[in-house]
Amino acid sequence: MKILMVLTSHDELGNTGRKTGFWLEELAAPYYVFKDAGAEIVLASPKGGQPPLDPKSNEPSFQTELTHRFEADAGAKAQLASTVRLDSVKPQNFDTVFYPGGHGPMWDLAEDPNSIKLIEGFLAAHKPVALVCHAPGVLRHVKTPAGRPLVEGKNVTGFTNTEEEAVGLTHVVPFLVEDELRSKGGHFSKTEDWGVHVVTDGLLITGQNPASSGPAATELLGLLAKLSR
Repeated sequence: MKILMVLTSHDELGNTGRKTGFWLEELAAPYYVFKDAGAEIVLASPKGGQPPLDPKSNEPSFQTELTHRFEADAGAKAQLASTVRLDSVKPQNFDTVFYPGGHGPMWDLAEDPNSIKLIEGFLAAHKPVALVCHAPGVLRHVKTPAGRPLVEGKNVTGFTNTEEEAVGLTHVVPFLVEDELRSKGGHFSKTEDWGVHVVTDGLLITGQNPASSGPAATELLGLLAKLSR
């Protein structure tokens, strides 16, 4: 089993002067769900190399047992420091793809033609795609073979308007994940802020927030097992 994980290369939090990037728990939790299941994991990002970590995600209040495990894992950190370039990866070389969130993806991956093509390619090959927290916003320009928005008529979730409001970035982000998925015709559902919520619709798995990233990865492995029967 070979799993691609796609991270952001974007590190500027709008015009705030603050830094952003990927959210550590959303990489660490799925990473170990996959690794502990024996999967081979490849990390990719638009620019390749070391992707930017959202510094906030490494603050004590957001650390977990798995973020500590990742920080102490020399192999994982070496892999993170040398992500492959996104334009070099192809769906045929992987069984599935997982997109961790953080605010960074809203600026680069959401608009990245390579990411759009990659997601469309995985789905065309009947391979599942999973995205959590802000990463479902990366689907905003992804289309079906018929040219319709991918999320149209699909059950989806992602970082909610109230969660964005709670972190004070409603007017900083380029768009709101919940509003964007709804505007593209997605059937958006959610649980309480910061609660665990994972939605599967066909080959598409979405998770609401950082706490949903491990459960979304577990759901993805279950779907892969079902598809391989």
